[in-house]
Amino acid sequence: MTITTLSTAYDQLITNTKETTLFGSTIGLLGWDQEVMMPKKGLEYRSDQIAMMARMYHEMSTDEKIGDWLSACEEDADLVGEQASVSATNIRELRHSYDRATKLPTELVEEEAVLSSKGQEAWKEARKNNDFSVFQPWLEKIVNLLQQKAECYGWADGGEPWDALAEDYEPGCTATSVSEVFTPLRKRLQSLLDEIMGSDTKPSNAFNEIALPIDQQQAFVRSIATQIGFDFNAGRLDESTHPFCGGTHCNDVRMTTRFHENNVNDAIGSTMHESGHGIYEQGLLFEHVGTPMGAAVSLGIHESQSRMWENQVGRSEAFWKWCYPTMGEYFGEVTANLSFDDVYGGANIVCPSFIRVEADEATYNMHIMIRFELERMMMKGDLAVADLPDAWNARYKEYLGVEVPDNTNGCLQDIHWSMVSMGYFPTYTLGNLYCAQFFEKAMEEIPDMYEQFALGEFGALKTWLNENIHQRGKQYRAAELCEVVTGKPLSADPLMRHLESKLRPLYGLS
Repeated sequence: MTITTLSTAYDQLITNTKETTLFGSTIGLLGWDQEVMMPKKGLEYRSDQIAMMARMYHEMSTDEKIGDWLSACEEDADLVGEQASVSATNIRELRHSYDRATKLPTELVEEEAVLSSKGQEAWKEARKNNDFSVFQPWLEKIVNLLQQKAECYGWADGGEPWDALAEDYEPGCTATSVSEVFTPLRKRLQSLLDEIMGSDTKPSNAFNEIALPIDQQQAFVRSIATQIGFDFNAGRLDESTHPFCGGTHCNDVRMTTRFHENNVNDAIGSTMHESGHGIYEQGLLFEHVGTPMGAAVSLGIHESQSRMWENQVGRSEAFWKWCYPTMGEYFGEVTANLSFDDVYGGANIVCPSFIRVEADEATYNMHIMIRFELERMMMKGDLAVADLPDAWNARYKEYLGVEVPDNTNGCLQDIHWSMVSMGYFPTYTLGNLYCAQFFEKAMEEIPDMYEQFALGEFGALKTWLNENIHQRGKQYRAAELCEVVTGKPLSADPLMRHLESKLRPLYGLS
């Protein structure tokens, strides 16, 4: 080893990490462009561009020098002695990333990039034309590649291939641990859902039946994103088939949303959801860009931020007390006959359906449980891709009591598998659990928060999230962060309290 001092090793490690992240962020920008701007005929060349850059990024991330620097740093008690220090955080997380990256052959990484690029385009065509056969061969290739990837990573005794993939999204998460959370949660949600569906009192659905011009919806949701704290000088909002949030760093955040003429609530929810992701990204400290201290904790924690703005804020009575009077500015007389109860009730309709991203809070997690079970089976080889549509439809009938009309509204509705992403979906439900617990704590510390929402003031919550979650980077893993912030381990109780306290009155339940 040619390193002269341990402090030099850390300096070289961080310099290299920032350069590697700088290069890698360009791949993300190419992906955003493919979804939002790229002409359809650009796919073949774009796939080659992304594959080449993915190979180069992998080579940079697995350079033997990184291992030498990490080993040297790990010997220095001044660098790693205090677990939550900047240096200890960076070294711990870079070791985790390096050890995983070095288990993957470059050819597999390059193949994954090609499959992701081409798979997404095949998924779009299949979804548009309700033709699963277009996507099936690509999904078979994707599952095969992910099984190879899982083998490269390996998994603990008693575990399974799915665990190896989940580690990329939620470190420490396993299929067994997810099942232990999901099984009792499903029973509690089902009990609440049965009560709601059996009630004779129903909120008005008038808000969801009005057709509103897309251009007016665009202006409306942009104003909401601005109001809750998304900085358009450090980000932008565009449209895509499946809403997402990406970008390159905290001062360049790219969000997308989508619009339906007769469902403005979908645009509101999608935009507030992605704004939550965007506010998290913009809340990361610029001084740590390119290092773990300047990155989000996990997808579960990321999802907690998006779901909080979408649900705890965007579906709250206080939010609509501010938002309802502003609607006339954007939609004129079209919404003049809607009452407050129409819009607030319309934002909280509970109705089992087959579309995840349009699902209400009471049924949403059922959608996640279905996807988790199916991808777990595909990874183990217990479910052939060809049989996915039937397995999907059967679970929707069992869990939500709905008949899936076609594959576009069924197993083709989500983009994630086409992006070569499995092990991802449970982070949505984990996000719901984390977000409810964080929000309860924020309410304790900001007792008049709902009164502020009713006035269109959301800065106190944003600041609380900035200080308690965003600016910490990867200082703590998800479960530990939850305990540091709230003083308690993760529990389903806050989520159930949130749902019951809001939905019971709306549905006339005691």
